[in-house]
Amino acid sequence: MAEECAVAASRRSGGRAARVALRSAPLAENIRPVRPGLSGGQYKPLTEANVKRIHEAALDALEQIGLANAPQSGVEIMTGAGAILGEDGRLRFPRALVEDMLALAARDITLFARDPKQDLELSGTRVYYGTAGAAVHVVDVEKREYRESTAKDLLNAAQLVHRLDNVHFFQRAMVCRDVSDNFLMDINTLYACCAGTTKHVGTSFSDPSHVEGCFDLIHMIAGGEEQWRARPFVSNSNCFVVPPMKFAEESCITMEKCIRGGMPILLLSAGQAGATAPAPLATAIVQAVAECLAGVVYVNALSPGHPAVFGTWPFVSDLRTGAMSGGSGEQALLSAGGCAQMHQFYRLPGGAAAGIADAKLPDMQAGWEQAISNVMAGLSGLNMVYESVGMHASLLGFCLESLVLGDDMLGQVQRCIRGIDVTEDTVSLETMRSVCLDGPGHYLGHPQTLGLMQTEYIYPAVADRTSPKEWVEIGRPDLVARAIERKNRILAEAAPSLIAPEVDRSIRERFGIYC
Repeated sequence: MAEECAVAASRRSGGRAARVALRSAPLAENIRPVRPGLSGGQYKPLTEANVKRIHEAALDALEQIGLANAPQSGVEIMTGAGAILGEDGRLRFPRALVEDMLALAARDITLFARDPKQDLELSGTRVYYGTAGAAVHVVDVEKREYRESTAKDLLNAAQLVHRLDNVHFFQRAMVCRDVSDNFLMDINTLYACCAGTTKHVGTSFSDPSHVEGCFDLIHMIAGGEEQWRARPFVSNSNCFVVPPMKFAEESCITMEKCIRGGMPILLLSAGQAGATAPAPLATAIVQAVAECLAGVVYVNALSPGHPAVFGTWPFVSDLRTGAMSGGSGEQALLSAGGCAQMHQFYRLPGGAAAGIADAKLPDMQAGWEQAISNVMAGLSGLNMVYESVGMHASLLGFCLESLVLGDDMLGQVQRCIRGIDVTEDTVSLETMRSVCLDGPGHYLGHPQTLGLMQTEYIYPAVADRTSPKEWVEIGRPDLVARAIERKNRILAEAAPSLIAPEVDRSIRERFGIYC
């Protein structure tokens, strides 16, 4: 795409010429300065001793406190593996059981995409960024107001993610508020995600009884159940616990059905520190780890080695009001330390939320809130960074323009993750010697500089780097206005559906599709 290339070009605005940095052609994968799956792990807010202490406390919590409210099927699955059902109805987990299930758990898993080039290899400290959440509103930046989100909004978000190189997967980001029937809402959620992008998709189900019908839709898209099971391109974001330390019965039944259907699971524990999780950040991590370890037991007792993401998602409260604060520094620390370091300790694929803004609009507050937590999550080596772009008002509003702006931000974030290459070539003094002793005294135009333009540096698609004079000449562009322009251009070029036409027609004949 011309907007994403890095050669000097010119365009006119307001009748005056201005130089704007563009790229002339898409970069080959092997020379892109940032790409999916860069390795983080440079940042560790917890010491090794801290991590082990949290682990031990989580095991104590599972043995002594346990979890309540498991469905009968879950009780049978987990007690069959060695969990103990107490007279108080709580399941407790001996340490040996947890260790046995950890030994069975899947590691180095791949979350498949319909386009194999977009597969996500979750191993070590590889980092991938994407969307998530259940926002009930869309942020209208032009009117500066919030409105209810629709199935078409969800489709548009998926279409944008499909074209945004620095957003690697698309998990349902909004609720289809225009679909009143809950089963059709789940169907439309799946359809909008898969029609909009061939990247990996994540979704949730509002009722266990909806799983079978949604799997019918998935099998249609995949070309059959066998093809689906070979490359499951949708994962289930499953809030299997209701903190503190209780199972969510319906979600657990949904999880069991998804596992039997071959769908990868995000084991999601989302306590809120100071409300549904302890106020000390360390103990909030302990609770989240304990809950997710219970999920590891549950999954592997049912289906040993089933692909599951260790989703410790502890959130933060503003203790002055009790309101959630997704954009806080405390949230960034929880995602980097409590999530990334703990999943690496267990050598499990892991994911958590970062990039949430408390700000209501894509403004300076949103910028620092989104950037700080995304950088910290990435540098810590969190495999799956959910909710990294587009999310405002602490998950209540999703903004399409912010999604576009976030693509630029995530490019810069990933450049930080990649770090500095120190090799024989990069520290060689030959170029310095030739420039300083024999050359013009600068590096502009030097073959080394030109050769590294594409591989060492990343260039924003929307952000402005012109001088004040050039900025005036091109009409004083506003950042949000440029995001609106790019959003509209991508959506105008997007295919109505990325599902095969004959399959799309069959889906529309069978289900009530709203977008």
